[in-house]
Amino acid sequence: MSNENFFERVYAVAREVPYGRVTSYGAIAKALGTARSARMVGWAMNASHNREDVPAHRVVNRNGLLTGKFHFEGTNLMQQLLESEGIEVVENQIVDFEKHFWEPEVQF
Repeated sequence: MSNENFFERVYAVAREVPYGRVTSYGAIAKALGTARSARMVGWAMNASHNREDVPAHRVVNRNGLLTGKFHFEGTNLMQQLLESEGIEVVENQIVDFEKHFWEPEVQF
């Protein structure tokens, strides 16, 4: 499978993350049937920042850390986008991560 096709599959899952919820790189990888490819999901999300149709701010690491924040324009854009959806972030970590976590459906 080409990276481009994999990236598009990642974006399809990311688009399903509901407003006010977040998921993780690993959860997306698992949903795609590629559980060990969380890093590739991260690369896909990093490549999506010029696309307004992919809510990349809703994808964080497995601990709720905003590890992708440096790929957004401005220093706090990822945090601001999450906060605008009612998600509290303190020191780059989502408060009550479990409450906001959304598990994508397995798609394979």
